[in-house]
Amino acid sequence: FLQLRSLAIGPQYSSLGTQPILCGSIPGLVPKQLRFCRNYVEIMPSVAEGVKIGIQECQHQFRGRRWNCTTVNDSLAIFGPVLDKATRESAFVHAIASAGVAFAVTRSCAEGSATICGCDTRHKGSPGEGWKWGGCSEDVEFGSMVSREFADARENRPDARSAMNRHNNEAGRTSIIELMHLKCKCHGLSGSCEVKTCWWSQPDFRVIGDYLKDKYDSASEMVVEKHRESRGWVETLRPKYNFFKAPTEKDLVYYENSPNFCEPNPETGSFGTRDRICNVTSHGIDGCDLLCCGRGHNTRTEKRKEKCHCIFHWCCYVRCQECIRVYDVHTCK
Repeated sequence: FLQLRSLAIGPQYSSLGTQPILCGSIPGLVPKQLRFCRNYVEIMPSVAEGVKIGIQECQHQFRGRRWNCTTVNDSLAIFGPVLDKATRESAFVHAIASAGVAFAVTRSCAEGSATICGCDTRHKGSPGEGWKWGGCSEDVEFGSMVSREFADARENRPDARSAMNRHNNEAGRTSIIELMHLKCKCHGLSGSCEVKTCWWSQPDFRVIGDYLKDKYDSASEMVVEKHRESRGWVETLRPKYNFFKAPTEKDLVYYENSPNFCEPNPETGSFGTRDRICNVTSHGIDGCDLLCCGRGHNTRTEKRKEKCHCIFHWCCYVRCQECIRVYDVHTCK
């Protein structure tokens, strides 16, 4: 989704799940997305929810980095111009948002929120020793199909950016399939586990976020190649360095270097790191040296009210006192 415009859900994404959806009123939809919205209108709130959890997870994963996945309120491009470049950050955002849509739609179907989808009855196989198939296995193939059809609708150009976006979108969806696991429930007298019923389940979305953040850290740098085909010039991507292992469908790819995000720059979408809270004891990217880009940091004290000296009383409540504690807060100059 170039700048996430292909999802056509800017600042209004958070309210889409709470009101009737009129596809024609969603700004920025291309014709294919408009048709999809009208055909699958009952799962569009889940699409919106998927974008929302993708953004929230991005902000969690990058909370201590110079670029912290900040959103912009006055544009359909949720992250502003920061995703104009084909960088690692753009690769991660496309992957996590695609995964978010697939995840939310899959979960919604398993919960019975839509009539056009439900549980997965195809991937059961033979029961294991001491357990049998039951419950509602989540149909991640349907969720991935929705994400692919809707999120990839704009990525049909024969250029390098579309190729990159399609690859990273698919890497996001693949991460869910990679992390599916058996979830089981015990049955028997007095909570014994004489029989277990098990079903395929998605992991917590935090697990997917952690997985894709690792893929961001090891993303493959690519170069753009042009080929002459019957339909005209077509751009493809190939690995920049032959001595590294070629990226698979599970890996993220990019072909432009990121700005350093140290100073505000409206052209790149950088907000800079001035006044950001930094960790004075860390030697990592969240530490005051790196996060503040060598400018130094300020320190102030904050008083916070907290519960303390809590005592459990039989039975059954906890009584606490209220304490004032003083903390040092370090912010970038």
